[in-house]
Amino acid sequence: MSLTPELVLHAYASGVFPMSEGREDPEVFWVDPRERGIIPLDGFHISRSLARQIKKGGYRPALNEDFAAVMRACADRDETWINAEIFEVFSELHRQGFAHSFEIYEGDVLAGGTYGLALGGAFFGESMFSTRTGGSKLALAHLVDHLRRAGFTLFDTQFLTPHLASLGACEISRASYHGKLAEALEREGKFLQTPLEQDAHLVLQRMTQTS
Repeated sequence: MSLTPELVLHAYASGVFPMSEGREDPEVFWVDPRERGIIPLDGFHISRSLARQIKKGGYRPALNEDFAAVMRACADRDETWINAEIFEVFSELHRQGFAHSFEIYEGDVLAGGTYGLALGGAFFGESMFSTRTGGSKLALAHLVDHLRRAGFTLFDTQFLTPHLASLGACEISRASYHGKLAEALEREGKFLQTPLEQDAHLVLQRMTQTS
């Protein structure tokens, strides 16, 4: 079955997501993990090193400035589940206003970023990358702040990794996830309507008040 934007949107709203075994593998399979990774939007962990990096500045957060570059960077590793079909369908979902990238720039250099899908009050994080130290952590910190201000209630990370766990991510059961997903889909998140916060000190202040 070939992927279409409509099929992918229906799948995410049902709690499943597509993956491939590798970049060159044309096959796609559907995943509904028994334990689901999420980042609680009121529980993002700002470490001392991340707080110092935010305070230091010298970077610029951005939304959707180069979605294709973010996807390519996320797939540019030895093992990836992003094949050509997933790349194409998410590029189309980006054109339709559902898929978004969040980038961190140092000068003209794309230092890190992440991308995902927004439906209702749920954001489904797909992958992230860094080309500079801390790039993906900065992207996630600013993204969590944006999601909170935009009325989102669920940040799905699919799986829990040590990197995500260090930022406050946790695992919940499939049943608990589906309950949170149903509640989130009843909301109207305003991902694009909410201005991106450029003041890193305000982001840090808001995040440390609740983390």
